[in-house]
Amino acid sequence: MKTLPLLSAAAWLLACSFSSQAQPEYDQIARGSYIATLGDCTACHTTDEKQPFAGGVKLQTPFGTLLGANITPDRETGIGDWSYDDFRRAMNTGVGHDGKRLYGAMPFTAYTKMSEKDLQDLWAWMQTLQPIHHPVETNQLPFPFNIRTSLMVWNWINFDKGEFKPNPDKSAEWNRGAYLVEGLGHCGTCHSPKNLLGGDKNGRFLGGSEVEDWYAPNLDASDHTGLGKWTQQDIVSYLRTGVNRYAIASGPMADAVRHSTQHWREDDLNAVAVYLKDGEKKADEKPKPLDANDDRMKLGATIYEAKCSACHSPGGRGEKNIFPQLADNPLINQPNATSLMHVVLAGSRGVDTDARPTAPAMPAFAGTLSDDNIAAVLTYIRNSWGNAATPVEASEVKKMKEALR
Repeated sequence: MKTLPLLSAAAWLLACSFSSQAQPEYDQIARGSYIATLGDCTACHTTDEKQPFAGGVKLQTPFGTLLGANITPDRETGIGDWSYDDFRRAMNTGVGHDGKRLYGAMPFTAYTKMSEKDLQDLWAWMQTLQPIHHPVETNQLPFPFNIRTSLMVWNWINFDKGEFKPNPDKSAEWNRGAYLVEGLGHCGTCHSPKNLLGGDKNGRFLGGSEVEDWYAPNLDASDHTGLGKWTQQDIVSYLRTGVNRYAIASGPMADAVRHSTQHWREDDLNAVAVYLKDGEKKADEKPKPLDANDDRMKLGATIYEAKCSACHSPGGRGEKNIFPQLADNPLINQPNATSLMHVVLAGSRGVDTDARPTAPAMPAFAGTLSDDNIAAVLTYIRNSWGNAATPVEASEVKKMKEALR
């Protein structure tokens, strides 16, 4: 009796059965991993690459410090005793396990737009994470902000629950971009101005906001201080490589590019660009630049020639993909000069990505230029070569310098 072929056939059938069952599960986990990348979960939940998603990241808010939670499946210090319904409620409503209310630093106000399938896939992937025992006391806020019941009022004022609804008048690509920007990518968490309670101001979505001594700029495509001059390719290049002709990602945005957007699929990057560039062009309300004979402009021109022109060129043209152009640059024209002051005072290194592993650096000038000199050179840059913006005051520079100490 020949049993080997029968055993082989049985093994083959078992393998086929296992494959047909395991493949969908694997696909779901792969999708969940990508969703975590789209949502940049690393930013708030990983302090040490050896302990991924074990929490502890400090989140500075106007009301004090919060720490990113441990979201590994550890039962004692993570979310190992959560159910899917617990997870879904936290993402959709900001109410976690055992009714614990979450602060708005966890962007459930954006995640509420996530589809049920994306939530399920993300949850399936999270179950595959290595459980890490890492206690984190997330609430570091002082009294009375540490009282979570007050968040019922915060939610009533600042939170609109509901899954993303596609706009039937827009293309599928536009709607995908809207879903990513408004929901999963939670761009408004940094780029939308905040009210006194830390919620997004009504009607000012992506209008620009200060974040941890940086300024997340206005992303309005119809505004000369926003993305009006950026092309769709400029947006895609910036998100994929951290560099385009106008900007090099630094500060919090460098982390977002490094851990998240550089890994997005090309179609998702293009969808975001399509969404962000949509909108009617506003009438040009650009102010007039300061007169070149203004004393601040004269001093700024001298400092620029001595300290800046070697890299950024005498005419502010920069060097492609190395030093951003300063001439006619929407970011230079932003009403808020916080990021410019930060970079000049403390220096900065651009983001390193897979596409551009060598990142250019900007030296710090806090120890070599006075507050008046830094204010003058920034005022000069903001009012030269097609730029026009409010002057920078020495008192603003001094305040920023103290904040960075």
